Formats: sequence, C-alpha cells, structure tokens
Amino acid sequence: MAQDSGVTPLLDAFWRAAAYCLHPRVILLSLAPLLLAGGLTLALGWFYWEPAVAGVRATLEAWSSLEVLLKWLESIGLNGLRALIAPLIVLALALPLIVVLSLLVVALSMAPALVSLVARRRFAELEAKRGAALWQSVLWSLGCTLVAVIALVLSLPLWFVPPLILLIPPLIWGWLTCRVMAFDVLAEHASADERRTILREQRWPLLAIGVVCGYLGAAPTLLWAVSAATLIFAPLLVLISVWLYTLVFAFAALWFAHFALAALQRLRQSTMPVPPAPLQPIEILPLS
Repeated sequence: MAQDSGVTPLLDAFWRAAAYCLHPRVILLSLAPLLLAGGLTLALGWFYWEPAVAGVRATLEAWSSLEVLLKWLESIGLNGLRALIAPLIVLALALPLIVVLSLLVVALSMAPALVSLVARRRFAELEAKRGAALWQSVLWSLGCTLVAVIALVLSLPLWFVPPLILLIPPLIWGWLTCRVMAFDVLAEHASADERRTILREQRWPLLAIGVVCGYLGAAPTLLWAVSAATLIFAPLLVLISVWLYTLVFAFAALWFAHFALAALQRLRQSTMPVPPAPLQPIEILPLS
C-alpha cells in the first residue's frame, strides 16, 4: 500500500472526530474516566499534598545557594516567592503524572467504546480480526508510558530553557498518545500484520495527530500559569484539569479511530484480489 500523501485523510478524520465529541454517548463515556482519574488525583492530593510541599520546602532550605538567591529576591520586593516555590515545584512534578494517568484511563476504559462507536457507524462492513488481546494492549501502553516518563525525567533540565519547554513536553506527550492510541484503535479490527503495516506506513500522519493532541493536552496546564493565586484553588483546578485532559484524549481516540480505520479499509481494498474476467463464449461459425 502506498502511503497517503497530502492532509486530506487527516483533516477528514479531524472534523469527524470533532463532530463525534458532541454525540451523547461520547459525553456519557467521558464521565467514567473523569470520576476515576479525578477521584484518584484528589485522594492523593488530600493525603500527600501537605507532606510533599513540606518535604520540598525542607529540601530547598537545606540548599545554602538557593537561600542566598531567595534572600536577594526578597530584597528586591519579591517577598512571596519563598512561600510559592515549594507548591509550584510539587505541581510541576505532579502534572505530568496527572497527564499520564488521564491518558491511561481513557485508553483502557474509554477508547474501546469510542472505536466501537466509530466502527459501527462508519465502518460497519469492516471485519474485526482481533490482532491483539487486551493484555497486549495493556503491556504496550505501560511500556510506552515507561519510555515517556524516562524521557520526561531526562529532559527535565532542558525545561528551564524558555523555547524548549514549549517543545519538549508536548512532543513527548504526542509520541506517547500516538503509540498508545494507534495500537488500541487497531487492536480490535486489524490483524497483527495489518497493524504493523499501518503503523509503519502511516507513522508520520499518526505522529502528527499525536503531536497536535500533545499540544492540546498542554493547554490545561495554562490554568496554573495565570496567577500564583491559582494555588488557593488547587483542588478545584486539579479536577478541571483532569476533565480537560479527559476531553482532549477522548478527542484523540476519536481522531485516531477515524484515521486508522479508514487506513485499514484502504489497505484491505488495495490487497483484495481482483476477480478474473468472465470467459467469453466461443462463437462457432457454421460450416459453409
């Protein structure tokens, strides 16, 4: 199969995914990941927020060089920075975990139902070959998540370079979203060989979808950048952030479903054997 050129399949899948987000079933399905991820996040915050902030503050106070910097900042009028720096560091470390948790919850609990909805409404004649079992999807998701977390940890020093913080995290989220969602979308309907073919030949369009969704997933983080006063509303903003992450990853699952299933349909059509031409009757001429 030749790899598609142009952006027509991407845009077609994009608008279809956006329209599906308004479907009542999609809205209802988004509530379960929100309750699960949001409840777990709030529970962890309730039990570990204060100890985490206290531990970070104690660690910072033990650094003499940082203490000198903080005193200098206080001398020029930034008196509230000392109280804010520890909660901000805890949030900076917690937000990637919230994103990963939201992605995994959506991928494992919501994505199969969304793929089934797209397949039933648009690809009803597409045979489900079940090329990957549930345990394979879970292992694949966990393995990709581990690689993404390692990449985030290793790239953390680069986040302090102003241009790179706008590039590195969304790219890592985009890669993770692409690897997890594309596999889950194709697990039910494609065979193992078909899945590998599509992931190889459509790798750049799939990665483009993942990167766009990675940048959309970075948008909820702006809630924390509005003002330092947002720390007062941290529990509420955490819940809103999880809800926004859930919507973004639900849209991503729909976008991947429309694009990947359409690619699977084209792949099968291109490999379908051409039926032989019917035999023409032989005309027997009468003897003269």
